[in-house]
Amino acid sequence: MSQEDLESYESGAQLALYEEYKNVAELFTYIVETDRRFYLANQVQVTPRAADGSLYFEVEMQDVWVWDIFRQSRFVKNVKVYSVRDVNVEERAAAEDLVVPTMSDFDPGSA
Repeated sequence: MSQEDLESYESGAQLALYEEYKNVAELFTYIVETDRRFYLANQVQVTPRAADGSLYFEVEMQDVWVWDIFRQSRFVKNVKVYSVRDVNVEERAAAEDLVVPTMSDFDPGSA
């Protein structure tokens, strides 16, 4: 396999992963980002822990989709992650919660 073939395969796999993400994102409530991976989950609990004078985070997730190009199955029932770096947890907005304003919303004469 040539370098070009390998790059083409990897690009195709990344695109397929992104398409899968777009298709499944609405099934999940939370977006979780650690220093190593990106997750979609329906339940998340982050617990700060201290040991030997250092701080780390225990992240427990249920009903999870894992952004990992090399996994055959990205859907996981339970995931537990330990991180000494930042953990970012965002609650996704439901599509019906997002309202795009129109120009009439900004026109004082239209009210």
